[in-house]
Amino acid sequence: MRSVQDLAREIVVREGGFVDDPDDLGGATNYGVTIHTMRRLGLDLTGDGTVDTADVRALTPDIAVDLFIRDYFQKPKIALLPESVQASVFDMYVNAGSHAIRILQRLLIEMGFDLSVDGVIGPITAATAHRAQDEAAHHFADAYGIARRNYYYAIADARPASRKYARRKDGGKGGWIRRAEEFISSKYHLTEAAHRARTATWE
Repeated sequence: MRSVQDLAREIVVREGGFVDDPDDLGGATNYGVTIHTMRRLGLDLTGDGTVDTADVRALTPDIAVDLFIRDYFQKPKIALLPESVQASVFDMYVNAGSHAIRILQRLLIEMGFDLSVDGVIGPITAATAHRAQDEAAHHFADAYGIARRNYYYAIADARPASRKYARRKDGGKGGWIRRAEEFISSKYHLTEAAHRARTATWE
């Protein structure tokens, strides 16, 4: 398995540089780190006593990597999960916070396991995920990736302003869907026709 440092660097590359899209609820973001996260952590990189857009712009890839490892991998205890899903859950946690764990917990419930959906990796969630991996060794990681993809589509269903992240202007797969499918075996990728059918009702 790749090291957590490698995974964090890959996320930084995947997230890209500075953006401030008014349709993005995260606000100003750089390398996947939002202004809200920086304010919560008190990352005043410019030293002017406030955390604002200038601080987001001042963020470096190395700071983002360290932050991701500490706050999005170690703190939520992703290392307790089976190795097969750690990279995908880590990537999703950066993208969607504790929803990454809730998606996993709902998947485990759909697989027939009994646990609560609380967005926390505790001993029960960790043990259940390992049982699921043992029982579906060749499918568990793909199932989680597909659940991620479904989550993105559901957000876009409910929030028209977010649809541009799931579908490009030309109707093809948007960044959210391509991101989820990076962690899904190619045989489970949606065809372009299936993607267009899935989004056909969107304006």
